Formats: sequence, structure tokens, C-alpha cells
Amino acid sequence: MPSRVTADKVTAGCSTPRSGIASVRDVDPKMLIDGALLWVGLVILLTFHEFGHAWMAMKCGDDTAKEQGRVSLNPLVHMDLLGTVILPLAMIFLSMSGSGLARFLIGWAKPVPVNPYNLRNAKVDDILVTLAGPWMNLILAVGLMGLARVGLAANVEPMVELCLNMVHISLLLCFFNMIPIPPLDGSQVMRVLIGMSYETFANIARWGFLILIVVLQIPLVTGTLRAVTGKSFRIIAEWFGVPVP
Repeated sequence: MPSRVTADKVTAGCSTPRSGIASVRDVDPKMLIDGALLWVGLVILLTFHEFGHAWMAMKCGDDTAKEQGRVSLNPLVHMDLLGTVILPLAMIFLSMSGSGLARFLIGWAKPVPVNPYNLRNAKVDDILVTLAGPWMNLILAVGLMGLARVGLAANVEPMVELCLNMVHISLLLCFFNMIPIPPLDGSQVMRVLIGMSYETFANIARWGFLILIVVLQIPLVTGTLRAVTGKSFRIIAEWFGVPVP
């Protein structure tokens, strides 16, 4: 049964210790708190992303995800121990320590099971189910920017900073997932558009993560991803009158 998985790569910005690896004494408590908040925010964004897939599948006639309790905003039903907890936390805190290993870490949520044979309109509904995750991240980005505007009006600086960080991550997840490489959502759209069989797609997907890591080392790819994310961030900020650098 075909299913979708969201693989999301987010790097936490932080200062780099002189030694390259921070000792326990060198760790700033605020940095730890920021890292924990970043992870919680990432889990929430991934939860909404996967909920979007499951909800759209249900609306399009497939109750597979619903029967497994995945049409839910409870993060626990979407979390994968390795992909949602261990790797993202390692990624975030390795980034904070200045380790170059963080750039190779990728996180994901549990795949949403979808039976395409239950969909009312196979091709169109398959694309709708696939795009529902990135759309959810785009909607969240707009909503979070609205909250940032409220925080700005109330002069609550930490709220503004947190919301803006989450907006950036949500947009990054949206556009990152549209890269047409398995297991990202963009690859599912490409599969439908070119009429690729599930068997062929599965064979390619076996090497997906390795291909993705290699592709992410190409400056043109990462530069385009940053540019699209940054431009979208500024456009949404302008809608709400939120000043950004």
C-alpha cells in the first residue's frame, strides 16, 4: 500500500564555540531553551503537515489514515522515535555546538498510509492528498505571521521572535517538501504527472535519502530553496506590516 513520508531538514542558527564542540560548562542555558523550543515548534509543524495529508485523504474517500487514528492533531500519533525525536534533536544541538555533522541530519514524521484505490478521482485526488501537507505549512506560516503582528503590537519581543522563527521553518518545510526526490511530497506529484508505476517509484525511493543528501550539497539547489523561502517570508511579512531585515 503506497504511503507518504515527510522528510524535513532544518538547521538551527547559533554561535559556534571556539573549540568546535561545546563542553557542558560552555553551553548557554538560553541556547538549550531555544533549541528545545525549536524542536517543539518543528514537531508541531510536522504534526499539522501530516494531519493535512490524512485529512485530505479522508475527504477524498480513503479512510485508511482515519482508521489508524492519523486524522488527529495529537503529535504522538505522527511522531517517529528516530525521525521526529532523536535525529532532529541531535541536528539542533549539533548545530549549536558548531559541528559540521548537523548538515547531514534529516528528520521525518511517520508516513500517512494512503490507499490510492479508495480515492474517488485517482490522479487528481492523489495530487491533492500530496499537496495538502505543504499547503498546511503555508497556511501555518500566514497564521504565525499574524501572531507575530499581535506580538509586535503588544511589544512582546520573545513572542515575535518565536513566531518569526516558526514562520521561516514552516515555509522551509513547505518548499523543501516540494523537491521531486523520494520520499518528499514533490516526488509523489511527479510520479502522478508522468504516470510512473508504484513499483518503479518504490525502487527509486529506496535510494531517495542518499540522493537527497547529495542533491542538498549542490549550491544551486540550496540557494534556490533559501531564496524562495526568504522571498515568501518577506511577502507574508509585508501583508501584516511586520518589519523584517
